[in-house]
Amino acid sequence: MSNAIESSNSNRNWPETYRQGAEQAKDTRIRDFYNAGCPDATTPVRDVPLVALDFETTGLDVNKHSIVSIGLVPFTLGGIQLGEAWHQIVRPQLPLEQDTVTIHGITHSEIEHAPDLAEVLDTLFQHLKGRIPVVHYRNIERPFLNMALQWRLKEQLLFPVIDTMAIEAYLHPKRNPGRWQQLMGKKPISIRLPDSRIRYGLPHYAGHNALIDAIATAELFQAQVLHHFGPDTPIGDLWV
Repeated sequence: MSNAIESSNSNRNWPETYRQGAEQAKDTRIRDFYNAGCPDATTPVRDVPLVALDFETTGLDVNKHSIVSIGLVPFTLGGIQLGEAWHQIVRPQLPLEQDTVTIHGITHSEIEHAPDLAEVLDTLFQHLKGRIPVVHYRNIERPFLNMALQWRLKEQLLFPVIDTMAIEAYLHPKRNPGRWQQLMGKKPISIRLPDSRIRYGLPHYAGHNALIDAIATAELFQAQVLHHFGPDTPIGDLWV
């Protein structure tokens, strides 16, 4: 699996990266995050604490848009800790645009008195440290968080993620039919979060709420491991 998902981080020694990060970090929260450690790549996924993470953003361009809400829920293969779930609306640095309001449903009045991300970083780091984030489409959560940290702390985080969308792409390499197959009526296989859940018989949830999407991602990953991998799968085969 790790050979199938291409990433600049694919061959990184994450425990060593964390050790170096703890030595170099200036912000105590970032230092504490690294000091909490990272499992060795050979650790079975069943033994790894996980956290499903989702951001709603004002757009998809990390250089122009901002995080507007955070949803996360800690979990393992054995269960999802809904009692420890966290959802927070944060005030973006630029005004909301109407087309993004239509998508995530967060209104101007909701963000008017919402905190800046800097005000909730303590809580965010408490949820993240010691766990491996699980996301659906890693080009949102990791880049947007690092851009936000760069602006506020002049530092960034290096950490692995498990990407349930990348797993679905790996499982369905021929998801886009050729022209002849299209003429024969074959449809593309969607790897979007709701469509991926349908393939595993998971219930439909209303999308574009950060917490609901985080819970949906946690359930999807549990199903992926159950159907295609197994609890003894090394975590290094799944993260990027």
